[in-house]
Amino acid sequence: MRVTEASTQTQFLSNLDTLESNIAQTQNQISTGLSYTLPSQNPAAAGAVDNFQQVLAQSQQYTSNANSAQTALNTEDTALSQVQSNLQSLRSLALEANSGTVSAQNLSAIATQAKQIQQSLLALANTQDGNGNYIFAGFAAQTQPFNQTAAGAGYAGDQGQRQIQIAAGQTIPAGDSGDAVFNQIKTGNGTFTATAAATNTGTGVLGATTLSSPVTYAGATYSIAFTSPTAYNITDSVTGAVTAGTYAPGQTISYGGVQVTLAGQPAAGDSFTVAPSTNQSVFTTVQNLVNALQSASGSSSGQTPLNNSIANALNNIDQALANTSTVQTSVGGRLTAITTQLSVATSQQAQLTQSISSLQGLNYAAAITSLDSQNTTLSAAMQAFTLTQGLTLFKYIG
Repeated sequence: MRVTEASTQTQFLSNLDTLESNIAQTQNQISTGLSYTLPSQNPAAAGAVDNFQQVLAQSQQYTSNANSAQTALNTEDTALSQVQSNLQSLRSLALEANSGTVSAQNLSAIATQAKQIQQSLLALANTQDGNGNYIFAGFAAQTQPFNQTAAGAGYAGDQGQRQIQIAAGQTIPAGDSGDAVFNQIKTGNGTFTATAAATNTGTGVLGATTLSSPVTYAGATYSIAFTSPTAYNITDSVTGAVTAGTYAPGQTISYGGVQVTLAGQPAAGDSFTVAPSTNQSVFTTVQNLVNALQSASGSSSGQTPLNNSIANALNNIDQALANTSTVQTSVGGRLTAITTQLSVATSQQAQLTQSISSLQGLNYAAAITSLDSQNTTLSAAMQAFTLTQGLTLFKYIG
């Protein structure tokens, strides 16, 4: 086969294109920091990187979700701490009013302070996050959950609890409804509640109430009716049975698995009721206390009705404290779970990023060495071609 000058030039230009293409690719690698920019340049690595990037993107989304849930729960935790602080202050006021040595004027002042605490609790129950969402409204986050009423406060939210996924197969409740935090609070000691009849005329005051036998207690309503200052009958609302007993001041009355302690001296015709606990809003508890304080400050009926009202209030405040403490403990557990998962996600994302870098990242030293070699080869090829183009037989004839 005859090698012509034209074919030599064609072959040289083809090789020159290949050299220039390789140089351009190496320069592109150096400028981007990537060992390849097109999947076709390294299909196996590109496929692995694509899988890693999908997992990384999902992990980063979970991290974003976890951070959002963490912010919401921290806001709730702060609000609950303030709720407990207000309830403790309210409890202290109730104890002060219960001393029996407070003047009518001071009772009125205590009632005013209790109303201020009620307003503070209402504001906390209507806490909003940085986006303007009400954190205790359930799913109705754009609706103010609590509005003051004559009986305390009405609830306009729902019972929803927003779940946020923070990892594959792991979701976290990012809040608690106001109904669960502020409304679903058991009265009395959480099992039953004892109350004095409003028509009582004696000095009998309710004290400690305890469940002495959970097995015996049937959840019935019992009426303790005094037939004289020293004698009473207990009527069981379930069986209709009537049990008689004698009383001395400070005595504990036991029946049906419950114990009720009374102080003072009931009068004939006075009665006390023991009934299963029901749910009551903390705002109703506060309003009832305010009403009792205001009534006592302007009444001459004596200390006994106030003492019995305060006894109920203290029990209900304690139940509210226990409920908010339980919710806050749950919030703390969720925050711990989020912190743990964020730590796991950080490690996972670092490993994924390292894996992607090892497959796609550029070895700069090797790339620069390769570029130098490619430039040298191109320069040598150009010089050689120039020299060979000047070598013809006619140059040496003549």
